[in-house]
This record gives sequence, C-alpha cells and structure tokens, in this order.
Amino acid sequence: MPTLYTAITNHGFGHATRTAAVLADLQQRSPDIKLIIATTAPRWLLEEYIAGDFIYHQRVFDVGVIQIDSLVTDQEATFAAWQKIYEQQADLITEEVKFLQENKVDLIFGDIPPMLTEIAKAAQIPCWMAGNFGWDFIYRDWGGKYAELADRLSETYSHCDRLFRLPFAEPMTSFPNIQNVGLTGAKPNHPPEYLREKFNLDGDRPTALLTFGGLSLQSIPYQNLAKFPEWQFITFDRGAPDLPNLTKANCDRLRPVDLMVVCERVVTKPGYGTLAEALRVGVPVVCLTREGFLEAETLIAGVKNYSEHLIISPQEFYEGDWSFLNADFLPPDLVEAKQLDMHGEETINQAILDYFA
Repeated sequence: MPTLYTAITNHGFGHATRTAAVLADLQQRSPDIKLIIATTAPRWLLEEYIAGDFIYHQRVFDVGVIQIDSLVTDQEATFAAWQKIYEQQADLITEEVKFLQENKVDLIFGDIPPMLTEIAKAAQIPCWMAGNFGWDFIYRDWGGKYAELADRLSETYSHCDRLFRLPFAEPMTSFPNIQNVGLTGAKPNHPPEYLREKFNLDGDRPTALLTFGGLSLQSIPYQNLAKFPEWQFITFDRGAPDLPNLTKANCDRLRPVDLMVVCERVVTKPGYGTLAEALRVGVPVVCLTREGFLEAETLIAGVKNYSEHLIISPQEFYEGDWSFLNADFLPPDLVEAKQLDMHGEETINQAILDYFA
C-alpha cells in the first residue's frame, strides 16, 4: 500500500481546505493510497472534503501568521511562536522521522511548512510541496528581526525536491525545482435547486455569500443587511444575528464552494481557497484589501486579471453604505482570462500516481 504523508501549515483553515481538496481527488482516483495528514486543523474540517479514511496526525511544524482576525496580523506573537518552534525543532524532527519510518511513508507532501524539508532529509524520503507563497516571502516584507528568519526559511525551502506552484504566486525562488499548475479547489456537491429548496432561497432575488475563512472577522456589520431587503445573504458565521434576509449555512457539511452556485457575488477577504473556488464556479468576487500580509497583493492581482471583480477597502466594508452590492463589476484585465487552468489538482495527483507506479 503506497503511503502519502501530507503536512499542512499551522495557519488558519485555507491551507487545510485547499490541500484537503487535492487529497480528496487523489483518494477518488486511487482509493488504495494510505493518507496521513499532519495538521492542527480540526478533523471535521478535513472530513468536509475527504470522504474516505485517513490518519489524522496532530503536529505543529510552523507558525504561519498569528492573527487577531481574518485581516489583522500580530507580528510580535508570530515571532515569539517561531522562537518556541525552533527550541523544539530537534526533538520534533527526531519524533517525526520515527513516525515516518514506522508508517513506511513513501512520499512527503506539504503546504507549506518549511521544517518539512528537514524532516524529509533526515528520513531520506522525497519532499514535494504545493503553494502560491513561502513563509520567507511573508516575513521578509516585515523587515527588522524577521530578515534573519526569512533567510533561514529560504535556505530550508531550498531542500524541497519539487514544488507545484499554484496560480497567483510570488516567484518562490527559494525552491530549486518548480512546476506551474492550475487552480486547485473543491467542486460543489449540490445543484442550485437543492440548495434553494433547503434554505428557502428565492431564485429571482440577488444573493451574496459573505465568507471570511475560519478566523472570520471581529465584527461583520450585519446591520447593513437591513438596507438591502431585496437581497439574500448567506454566511457560515455561527455567531451571526437572526435576520430575515440572512441564511446561516453551517450545517450538513456544507462548504462555501457548495453555496457559490446560488450566488451572484462572493464578498470575501484575499484568501487563495475562496478566490480559486469562486473562479472555478464562475461567480464574481468582491474582495477586501488586507494590509501587512504580502500574499494579499498577489491574490488581488490574480482576481483583477481573471475574474469579474470589485476591490474594496476594509473602511468601505466596515463603515461604508455597502453600495458595492449594486455596483457593476469590473471585467478581468487579461483578455486570455478564460484560458486559466482550472484543474491543478489533476496535475499534482497524476504526478503523485506516477511516482507510486
């Protein structure tokens, strides 16, 4: 039985869901592959994407960015957490190499913890990764004491054997062997008719999905929804108020991509998973800007290039009148927008299957 060990960065839910979508496709194509997933993302989240069996292995190999909410970062807390990781690194590597050997792992795949290359090197197992940025890219932009950390991570990434570079990526020059692939993501599980009946949604009324990832926002201004009684809104926020034109869809393992098929627009932050799935479904995007997180710039550039879009500031979202709901979308900047590859998971998984063959 071929065994794939996948480690996912300890940052939010976005990396977990986009990697789980790839693994779900792999499992459908080859159910005999043994999947091990090392992450701190909750098991229920992975199970929303992966229908079959997998070994859930709780491990922390990196920090990502510690955030106050979906838009606000905490650089001091992030640095302190990295110091703690490095204090434990030698023991973490030793423990994980033993785990890999006990489970007869054939290939390591990551999104995108730097330490994974060190673990793979010690275990003498190939290490492949997929992503649209490395953490060295994020930290280098922060400057100061983060410059040395960025250099250290760049060197660590240089030991990766193969990178599948996703669209909307930074150059990722730390990686020596790069293969560009298309967008990855999950496919909707239900037809629009089923969802409209389930949630009593009117097909003749405009519908917007409000989705901001696992961390959500500190205070979505739900009071603005009263200004748009003709609109239907959908949220996954369990703490949202009960409003006549707001539907809470956090049930029955439904995911944002499932609800996109009944929406005229998605209002979101710049996160790869949501934007990729919106593009694959073909729904226009209203995207907030995000300060202090350099990946947001590459993602917003991708949205402008390939999607009907509106880009708004946090001030417009929090303090404005939400006139963006009735504004006309801007067309994609690139004439060849429709040529963007929408099936990156197929390329990645074919490479994995070829390796196991």
